[in-house]
Amino acid sequence: MNKNSGNHLICPVCGEGLQKNENTYVCRSNHCYDISKYGYVNLMRSQKSSKKRHGDDKLMLKSRHDFLEKGYYKPLLDTITEEVLKKSGGEDITVLDVGCGEGYYTANIKNSVGKCDVYGIDISKDALIYAAKRDGNMSLAVASCSEIPVESGSCDVVLNIFSPTNAAEYSRVLKPDGILIKAVPLENHLFGLKSNIYEKPYKNKTENSELEGFRISEFKEIKYILKLDRGEDIVSLFKMTPYYYKTSREDQAKIESKTELETEIEFGVIVYEKTINEQL
Repeated sequence: MNKNSGNHLICPVCGEGLQKNENTYVCRSNHCYDISKYGYVNLMRSQKSSKKRHGDDKLMLKSRHDFLEKGYYKPLLDTITEEVLKKSGGEDITVLDVGCGEGYYTANIKNSVGKCDVYGIDISKDALIYAAKRDGNMSLAVASCSEIPVESGSCDVVLNIFSPTNAAEYSRVLKPDGILIKAVPLENHLFGLKSNIYEKPYKNKTENSELEGFRISEFKEIKYILKLDRGEDIVSLFKMTPYYYKTSREDQAKIESKTELETEIEFGVIVYEKTINEQL
């Protein structure tokens, strides 16, 4: 972790600020959290599920890492980065990526913006291992969007890229003039991929973009046709989606045998501003 990291992390038990001490974080009430050898700290207050695995598994993470490294979603990265740069205006800012996954967007935005203190949280420990390898100067914590272990009113930007939404928590951690940047799949996203799996492929349901406590200040659509001509990239795309886990072995084989694929890529990038200035 960054030597200066932890300034905005809080104890999930008592809510007091955490201070870094050697390889641990400690609050004034002496609640102590070890920093793992991989560089993240576990601030998940409780595992409310009996499942041994939380978040994306290793196969999905590796597939996403391999796919994104080829730059196939760079237009989305560039659009989000542009919005963060507009917000920073060349000044130091604090960015929080909620559900940061393996850190592709988190780390690249940090490196592009330069003057920023970056935090990433995810419920998957395996995801944070990938993220830490991308950039060891980010503050990474195992946590959920329902209980974000970050100080109220400390963030200039919250990123919510294809992950669950908790408007109340986002509003809490954002400064009064902070922004939320949310990325969502649009109706035809990956329709070509689904057409090669299902006899009757379905379009994505578009979610309601309205969030309590926020107003939409900008909405951008990113649409293009992605042409893949390497079997390994086609398989990586497939395995990084939920479709892989919801299909039979026979349907999986349809994709695994392909050497070419064309599919629609459709993203929506929504920028929100707070409408409620909470008393911090």
